[in-house]
Amino acid sequence: IYTAPQEFFFTQVKLAMFGGMVIAFPLIATQIYKFIAPGLYKNERNAFLPFLIASPILFLMGASLVYFFFTPMVMWFFLAMQQTGTNDQVQISLLPKVSEYLSLIMTLIFSFGLVFQLPVVTSLMTRVGMLSSKALAEKRKWAIVIAFVVAAVLTPPDPMSQIGLAIPTILLYEVAIWSARLIERGQERDRLAREKQEAGAEMAEKAADASSTQAPS
Repeated sequence: IYTAPQEFFFTQVKLAMFGGMVIAFPLIATQIYKFIAPGLYKNERNAFLPFLIASPILFLMGASLVYFFFTPMVMWFFLAMQQTGTNDQVQISLLPKVSEYLSLIMTLIFSFGLVFQLPVVTSLMTRVGMLSSKALAEKRKWAIVIAFVVAAVLTPPDPMSQIGLAIPTILLYEVAIWSARLIERGQERDRLAREKQEAGAEMAEKAADASSTQAPS
């Protein structure tokens, strides 16, 4: 239902704007990347591009989780609170307003999509040396507490929504730790290969110097 003459109209406008932003995000992100890419080195561009691709995919995964799994569960929880009406109870039925229902769904989609960016953010910070897998693992207890606090802020004030967002956040934190370890292993392999290459070049240079000094004048 809607209870104000303009409510349904502005609800449609809000839905159109939200859908347009979601659909246009890959194009906007691509244009931003094309703008900053000329100022980056080739290895920096190669390092940044996978995260640019992963970010919208993870957002869609979070939105899909909300739409196909979490929303039916939340609505079932709320519908179960209705009272059919007996001799001792009055009848209480749910009549959701279209604007409030849409605001709930949009808030959940945005919250889950934002939280699903956690592996991308932590991986980028690990790649530039601002984080490490060891530090992430040591702060796991704090991360669990923060996950529930963030879930309480981003979701509507009901326990189902908060728990439903906090649990995926904790799982994504574990994924972020695993991703950071993979990045660190790759960086370690690159460092060893670079040191080996430099050592080989240094030995070749010394051999060339030695052969030049031993050559007859």
